[in-house]
Amino acid sequence: RALFAEYAAELTDPEQRRLYEEEVAALERERGVEVRFVHPEPGYVLRTSQAGSRRCYLNVCSNPHIAAPQACPEPGGQRWALPYSLAPGREELGHGGRRRLVYDVVFHPAALRLAARSPRFRRLLSDTALEAVERHCSVQLDRANATVLRGTKYKGVPQAPVIRTPLPGTAPTPPADSDSPLPPF
Repeated sequence: RALFAEYAAELTDPEQRRLYEEEVAALERERGVEVRFVHPEPGYVLRTSQAGSRRCYLNVCSNPHIAAPQACPEPGGQRWALPYSLAPGREELGHGGRRRLVYDVVFHPAALRLAARSPRFRRLLSDTALEAVERHCSVQLDRANATVLRGTKYKGVPQAPVIRTPLPGTAPTPPADSDSPLPPF
C-alpha cells in the first residue's frame, strides 16, 4: 500500500510530469519528430448524450499551441476557420459510480474569448466541437439537447494529448531497437 501511495504521489507531482514530458520530447527528437503536449485549459462543458442513451460531456478547452481562429469575409457575412485538437474519448466514473464519456476539444484561447463575448460565436464553437466528435470518433450525438453546464468549466481529469510534427529537413527514422515503448510515427 505504501508503494502504491508513493507511486500515486509521484504521478501527481508537477516536477515529475515536467521531467517525463522532457524525456518523451527528447526521445521523439531523436526519431526526427517534434512533440508538443497540449495541456487543456478549462473553458466550458457541453452535456449531451451519445446514441440516445449514454450521457457524455464535451470539454471545450483552450491551448495556445492550437492555431488562432480566422475570419474570411464573404458576401453576406464571414466564414470562420476554427482549428482544433481532439483527444480520443475516455470513459470516467461520475457521481454514484455511473460511467460517462468525456471528450476534450481544444481551441485557441482567442476562440474562447470570442465565445465569451458573443452568444452566436459560442453557438458556432459548440457546433464545431459537436461536429468534430461526431466525425472523428464515429459517434452520433444528440445535438438538439446539448446544453452548456453553467458554473462548470471542466469534467473529469485533464489529460495532455500530444501533437507530433516532423522536424524540418529530417525524415522520421524508426528506432534502432524494436522494443521502444513509443508508437511508430
